[in-house]
Amino acid sequence: MKIVNYPHPALRVKARPVATIDKDVTLAAGRMLELMYRNEGLGLAAQQVGLDYQMLVINFAGDALQKEHEVVAINPVILDAKGATKDREGCLSFPNLYQDIRRAKTIRVQAYGLDGKPFEMTCADLPARVWQHEIDHLQGTLFIDKMGPLARMGSKKYLEGFLLDFEDALKKGTLPPGTEMKL
Repeated sequence: MKIVNYPHPALRVKARPVATIDKDVTLAAGRMLELMYRNEGLGLAAQQVGLDYQMLVINFAGDALQKEHEVVAINPVILDAKGATKDREGCLSFPNLYQDIRRAKTIRVQAYGLDGKPFEMTCADLPARVWQHEIDHLQGTLFIDKMGPLARMGSKKYLEGFLLDFEDALKKGTLPPGTEMKL
């Protein structure tokens, strides 16, 4: 399992709901958490590792030793969003690209845990931002889609570099053509 970088087609796939929480889903969640920690992230969505279903992992502290901040969310939805805030945001599928992104300040989210039980969480600021970012991934929406015109202009060089790297990887055969989605 590895993180795919923009413009990999997997990042634009709208994820299907998880119907059954089986051994494969549970193992994928564990591998995603390990990968997220190894890459010093706060969250990781299934599309970012080439999976096509609605699952994400989060640790608001970004620290594998702080398990109390760890969340595995299946079929998450935002039930309520209030206020607005703008802050610096990045993405593991866009290494070294950071821009200010406007998000809701407070959200209420509902999801299922690996035990199949529903849960709700209300949070603000950074945790709310992480939830919104990762749930966007499940819809095929990327943080670059949320950038204003100035941020997009400031990111142009990075985005062109990601495109060139992806085309080069395809030519070298290190990425097979197509989506690489694991169904």
